[in-house]
Amino acid sequence: MDIAIYDETKQLTPEKTAWMEDLLQFAAAKLSIPENAEISVTVVDDQKIREINREYRNKDAVTDVISFALEDDEDIFMTLDMEEGEIPRDLGDIFLSYDKAVEQAEEYGHSVDRELGFLLVHGFLHLNGYDHMTETDEKEMFSLQEEILREYGLKR
Repeated sequence: MDIAIYDETKQLTPEKTAWMEDLLQFAAAKLSIPENAEISVTVVDDQKIREINREYRNKDAVTDVISFALEDDEDIFMTLDMEEGEIPRDLGDIFLSYDKAVEQAEEYGHSVDRELGFLLVHGFLHLNGYDHMTETDEKEMFSLQEEILREYGLKR
């Protein structure tokens, strides 16, 4: 999977960026995402994520992660009259607040890496059709999320 990570905060080291990409590749393998898929992750501060939340979700508040899935329609390849492997699957974009990740890591008593991993996988699952609007969907999504994090080695 092609992953573009942009750090608008200048808080991430090259090693941290590589680790984030590795975690997303691990999650993609777990979900059997085709290799020609692509996503972008933009790490922002609280002010920027609040602006995004206000503009696109009509919620004037800071949040930790926002995902914009570009492929909500499973029949996209039929619509384009193309075979699935012919064009890259642009799954969408994840915006993650580094400030909020640090704050929540402290609040929950675990590492910033654990919180970043949690938010990355959470956003990634949203890009792949998972949601938590109902109790059943929430249980499925959060179980899978914890399974991925545990298997990757990011335990609480």
